[in-house]
Amino acid sequence: MSIKEILTGKEKTESKSKKTNEEMSFLEHLEELRWHLVRASAAVLFGAIFVFINVKFIMDQILFAPKYPGFITNRVFAWVAEKFNSPDLAINTQPFSIINYDMAGQFSTHLNIAMIGGIILAIPYIFWEFWRFIKPALYEKERKHATGAVIYSTMLFMTGVFFGYFLIVPLSTHFFGSYRVSTEVVNQINLNSYISAVTTIILGSGVVFELPIVIYFLAKVGLVSSGFLIQYRKHAYILLLMLAAIITPPDVFSMLVVSGPLILLYELGVILAKRIERKRIDKELLEA
Repeated sequence: MSIKEILTGKEKTESKSKKTNEEMSFLEHLEELRWHLVRASAAVLFGAIFVFINVKFIMDQILFAPKYPGFITNRVFAWVAEKFNSPDLAINTQPFSIINYDMAGQFSTHLNIAMIGGIILAIPYIFWEFWRFIKPALYEKERKHATGAVIYSTMLFMTGVFFGYFLIVPLSTHFFGSYRVSTEVVNQINLNSYISAVTTIILGSGVVFELPIVIYFLAKVGLVSSGFLIQYRKHAYILLLMLAAIITPPDVFSMLVVSGPLILLYELGVILAKRIERKRIDKELLEA
């Protein structure tokens, strides 16, 4: 077989594949989506099994760590407190006890940790499956520009997870663990309450850090523009401050610490929207 015949056959195959993708019905698209969701769910299940097996290490060395004075964030705050002679800046100096009073409380907590841990571990694969689903609908140039979408999405999500774990969780545990309405009341935090708070903060921070990616895709499909984002910047800042207040303890310092990165992520989204518009204008000028 000659090189020409091989190339011709390849072109026919690609043309046939493209035609097949274009002619797929709505139900066929749903079937394709179903298999992507099945594979993503399988990845979550494998991650959950891994977390379930190693739950003792994850509980003792990861989830409970932020409430102890030896945790790295707590040591940093203690150093700052000593440096500036301000004891109030020290956090989690007296770790609180955690109890369980539900018969199935520890087992249900075990399952919840496994599920959330499985989602976090499977995030790169979930993003990749999502990318595989939308990739056929993109033009060749769009595919090239969006090649690193999976990597960037994963990096932003994991950055949010680490931000939530190393900063928001210690601040939250300190605030709620040391808060007193009366000296007569001793804080003995329920296991399910503690784990739910910690995992919600960690997972929520990861999702919130996807803000630039969300803005990128909204700008790509023309639902938002850089002008719109700039015009309503003040409103967005207020919403971000409210969001920071929701996922942090109700004190001004924690809210400002968390809202700072969120505002930076919003501004990054504005820059991405401007780049998309600039490329769109350049393309229209070339075609004119």
